[in-house]
Amino acid sequence: MTTDMLSIEGVSKNFGGLSVISEVSFSVPEGGRVALIGPNGAGKTTMFNLVSGVYRQTAGAIRLRGHDISNVPSRKRVRLGMARSFQNIRLMPHLSVIENVMLGQQARTKSLADMAMPLSGSRWRREAETLLGEMGLDTYPGEVVATLPYGIRKKIEVVRALAAQPQLLLLDEPAAGLNQTETASLRDFLMGISRRGVTLLVVEHDMGLVRSLCDHAVVLNFGRKIYEGSTQTVHEDPLVLEAYLGPRHNVAQGAVTNNGVAGDAA
Repeated sequence: MTTDMLSIEGVSKNFGGLSVISEVSFSVPEGGRVALIGPNGAGKTTMFNLVSGVYRQTAGAIRLRGHDISNVPSRKRVRLGMARSFQNIRLMPHLSVIENVMLGQQARTKSLADMAMPLSGSRWRREAETLLGEMGLDTYPGEVVATLPYGIRKKIEVVRALAAQPQLLLLDEPAAGLNQTETASLRDFLMGISRRGVTLLVVEHDMGLVRSLCDHAVVLNFGRKIYEGSTQTVHEDPLVLEAYLGPRHNVAQGAVTNNGVAGDAA
């Protein structure tokens, strides 16, 4: 029997009188790779902020491995097994690769005294070096992050999130700004993380990456779920096509491109 790593149960989010997320429900199975997609303004980032604890939902419940975390602060969610990367790289550019990874270990500390340990403790450094080696980035530990190629920095940010030892990893547009070669390399990199047993929930516009990485998709539009199912058939759904292309389009006119659901001969 498959266990759900994450369960979103009738979640809504209002900002004042504006409804941004409306009664959305879906689940992410343990060990799964699920894409959360939709056109710009669909509510994807808001949903990520709700899951990670940046925002508090107006209604509904969020469960991590069956435990209600709806009112758990963001930092404590990390300790419970959740980590996140961001669309815009948030590494410390003036620090080395290994120092950035060691900063990710601080999420596991429990006191102010412990927080200083990852940057000075030899055990933490050895652990960070091992993680970089396992992820194929062991040639960069002493390099200053700002000097590295963009694609490498994207991977390092994911490794920093892994330093928190998450069971669930939220990836916010990991391929943003990458070329096709870098995106293919990132896909293999993320598949390697999945094989380590980490569950992935991915917000991404690159449908080529979505189809090759994820086997399940949830589509939002105007804060509502309009599709849940296979990534291989998402482009055939009339509601998805309408969300991306407008109501005058149909399945015959639509096609999935690498940049999203698109296609119009006119």
